[in-house]
Amino acid sequence: MKLWNPQTDATQRVVRGAPDVTCKRKNSVKGWGLREEAHMRIAVLGGGNGGHAAAADLTDQGHEVAFWRRDAAALAPFNEGRVLILEDSRGTRNATPKLVTADLGAAVRGVELIVIPSPAFAQGDIARALAPHLSGGQILFLPPGTFGSYAMVQILRDAGCRARVAIAETGTLPYLTRKHGPDTVAITIRAKRLPTGVFPAVLHEQAMRTIAQVYPAVEPVEDALSAALMNAGPIIHPPLILMNAGPLEHFERWDIHNEGTQPSVRRVMDALDNERIAVREALGYKPYHFPIRDHYATDHWMYGDAHDRLVVSGDWRERIVLTQHRYMTEDVHYGLAFLASVADWAGAPAPVATALLSIASAVCERDLRHGPRTLEALGLARMKRNDLQSLLRTGEPL
Repeated sequence: MKLWNPQTDATQRVVRGAPDVTCKRKNSVKGWGLREEAHMRIAVLGGGNGGHAAAADLTDQGHEVAFWRRDAAALAPFNEGRVLILEDSRGTRNATPKLVTADLGAAVRGVELIVIPSPAFAQGDIARALAPHLSGGQILFLPPGTFGSYAMVQILRDAGCRARVAIAETGTLPYLTRKHGPDTVAITIRAKRLPTGVFPAVLHEQAMRTIAQVYPAVEPVEDALSAALMNAGPIIHPPLILMNAGPLEHFERWDIHNEGTQPSVRRVMDALDNERIAVREALGYKPYHFPIRDHYATDHWMYGDAHDRLVVSGDWRERIVLTQHRYMTEDVHYGLAFLASVADWAGAPAPVATALLSIASAVCERDLRHGPRTLEALGLARMKRNDLQSLLRTGEPL
């Protein structure tokens, strides 16, 4: 398809009166301009809430952003001049990425950082598509990852990719965000703390230095497995959707974070999170473990004191089809199944995680305990602890 270049497109649709933060060309290098403030070329992959937020926010920061979606039809309006519109606490403004394209090779060519805020179930296809296009030294960032850092490296290798890349992952999206239309994204809150690990850990310093230029909220943790066990989605969302199944299926729209967050739901969530923390401790990972109770009671958590602002925004009063929403297809099928499998491997009891998986399996009419992101599915369940630690560090099995 045609690659949209805002520098040559004179028919952009803009918000009247909103400032435009199109990257301006300066000291052009091979077709990519560099603003004096823009010190990084970045690709953002994925067309969901997180992808749109990242593309708009990073453009707004002054970086040169290539925004990729696999759905060429969804990008057609951008070829006719549509721009991204960013809404946040500073107001509304236009954000024009350097490139908007369905050509993945064009999107990642020559970039330093590849941000992939896509669901865990999309990571495999993205890795296979990326394999011919990656170059040594590039950094991939999965917010969050669900141990996708390891899974994607294996897929890249199986696809013949030999580029030496680092894949970092963290515990949540850098934004609480929702799209307000095909070109408009609202960022309610930006993350204050992003616990981040890298696979392989030997590339940790380079990866963190690069990511921190874009997301200064990143905080180092030991390795990619430690970061995967910080993933908040599999702790928050399974209790919320399963214990609100009746209202979700009865009402057209329901806010699981408002009327859906009742004391009994919170108690189950805390019990599930205690199992996650016990797994981390069993594996020797150090605090701070980002306990989910801090999300509701303090400003120490990843989004700071965010829960009330999330509820007030109204953006999470939505229609959730229980068996189809990513809270089920990602946070249960991938995230919760992963947590339960790691708990079993580490010898840490996880009865709440197991029970929620069993209930979700009944709801979905399929066995979710043996999903695609368990240690068994990843070929790691028989690995000894020292061997896994070595793999996480070096990227190579003993």
